[in-house]
Amino acid sequence: MLKISLRGDVREVAENTTLDALCREISMGLYRAVCAARVNGVVTDLRTPLTADAEVEFLTFDDQDGKKAYWHTASHVMAQAIKRLYPQVQLTIGPSIDTGFYYDFDTDVTFTPEVLETIEAEMKKIIKEDLPIERFTLPREAALAEMAAEPYKVELINDLPADEEISFYKQGDFTDLCAGPHLPSTGRLKAVKLLSATGAYWRGDSKNKMLKRIYGIAFPKVSELEAHLAQLEEARKRDHNKLGRELELFTTVDYIGQGLPILLPKGARIIQLLQRWVEDEEQKRGYLLTKTPLMAKRELYKISGHWDHYLDGMFVMGDPDDETKECFALRPMTCPFQYQVYLNRARSYRDLPMRLGETSTLFRNEDSGEMHGLIRVRQFTISEGHLVLRPDQLEEEFKGCLDLANYILETLGLKEDCTFRFSQWDPANPNNKYEGTPEQWEVAQATMKQILDDLNVPYTVGIDEAAFYGPKLDIQIKNVFGKEDTLITIQIDMLLAEKFGMYYIDSDGQKKLPYIIHRTSLGCYERTLALLIEKYAGAFPLWLAPEQVRVMPISERQNDAVEKVTEQLKAAGLRAEADLRNEKVGYKIREAQMEKVPYMLVMGDKEVEAGLVSVRSRKDGDLGTMSVSDFLAKALLEVAQKTR
Repeated sequence: MLKISLRGDVREVAENTTLDALCREISMGLYRAVCAARVNGVVTDLRTPLTADAEVEFLTFDDQDGKKAYWHTASHVMAQAIKRLYPQVQLTIGPSIDTGFYYDFDTDVTFTPEVLETIEAEMKKIIKEDLPIERFTLPREAALAEMAAEPYKVELINDLPADEEISFYKQGDFTDLCAGPHLPSTGRLKAVKLLSATGAYWRGDSKNKMLKRIYGIAFPKVSELEAHLAQLEEARKRDHNKLGRELELFTTVDYIGQGLPILLPKGARIIQLLQRWVEDEEQKRGYLLTKTPLMAKRELYKISGHWDHYLDGMFVMGDPDDETKECFALRPMTCPFQYQVYLNRARSYRDLPMRLGETSTLFRNEDSGEMHGLIRVRQFTISEGHLVLRPDQLEEEFKGCLDLANYILETLGLKEDCTFRFSQWDPANPNNKYEGTPEQWEVAQATMKQILDDLNVPYTVGIDEAAFYGPKLDIQIKNVFGKEDTLITIQIDMLLAEKFGMYYIDSDGQKKLPYIIHRTSLGCYERTLALLIEKYAGAFPLWLAPEQVRVMPISERQNDAVEKVTEQLKAAGLRAEADLRNEKVGYKIREAQMEKVPYMLVMGDKEVEAGLVSVRSRKDGDLGTMSVSDFLAKALLEVAQKTR
């Protein structure tokens, strides 16, 4: 008999008892809700037999891994529905993702909203049929024969290691190459919805064929689906790609290029406000400002390692393979440039820590399929910094970097939306994407783990997410649609100083190599602007609003007084505009509200005569009348305190 631990409760079962049978024995209520299981920490299928003592956890839709099994099954049901309706369609891949599922197809069918409704109806038929989902494995030759009519599946099989177990899942007349796990039957799905169709390159490579991708979502209850769709509708309203254009914060132009947004005056003003604030805050914390070139010869990137590890992500001017001619590249990072500031003269231990900060414009050759508004672009600006320090200063300086990042996030109102990821290397990575030896990585990661634990940072671990030269703490954030990106990073680097000969003379008179912290304090300004648009639905806090006050007369008689008050507000440092158009004041107020202006000041004959303004807040409505000086005191205090 095997001993199976279920959250502390130990049961004895016969060898080869399946997880499915064990779950039914425990509780039929649990069995009806369970999606998959975790055995000794590994997520697996309910069909899996138990062959040794184990710790087992059954996963429902409330668990993220349970959701993924649920959504993965939904992707197979969608593929089955499409093959029934359009047998000529060729299948590629259909995984679950953090926000639902998708499947990519090679087809001439145009997936219009009407076609998606037809597919959805066929999916509901398959769900009603409650087809058992069966797993089986085949040897390589038999697997290739099974998928002979699906060339993309054949390619995937041929790419598998020689000793890989090749598994399939079958439901009725549909079979798919898949590692699983899946639900026991199609009838376990309840509420499904296909959301959108788009294009996607095979294997994410623009050199490959463009496929057609359908995104969908599924839930155990109709009420949960309805709530999710309502949330998606709210997300669409807040989508920075839509709202940012409507509020005239940024635009894009086809003949300029994808991933190269134009910041319009309002958006540029917000970026300028953020940049000045960050630079001033860094100066208070002992940072030295630098300004370095936007490009360099390939020789610089060869020293740093970027040429070997990051060439595909760089914009190169010249032939990268012709060593007889000069070749330049736009910078994807600032680190090798800022190191030259340290190397400008000999350094002593007394010079450390040296904190270097720069508002850096960077260029990265992102795949066209990854471009999204301001969140992922090819030219962007970050608050980049590098701290050169003695090993004994590492924890204190790392703490300072984290404190600065937390201050920035809290002030902007983004902290509550962030999570922390300890990004580590993968020693088994076949692409050899990392510098250094396993021993050096073990030291760097152990050091960083100790620091994170000492600072009580609640992190998850991301394997194969490290920089090529060291582990990092990534501060992650999701946009309104649930897509996660990195906003801020703090990285420990014990390798690159030696490449550049960045020695210092220590107190014992010996030459030693420093450690380096690569960090951002706010991260990418464009991405931050996108997140702020979505966070505040375009209604920025007063200190960040591109237009803070709009002053308007009730009639033309008050125009001179309105202009005078507007100039008074500007002289005090507020961003104010006068609306002297020959329109009704109610119309002007509504328009200012639509444009998210924080304060509207209205002046009629009574206000002019009394030397007052009628104040209307975007957030709180009518605040009554007050003197200009009283309004200024209120507004300037709100700006100084960066009130949200």
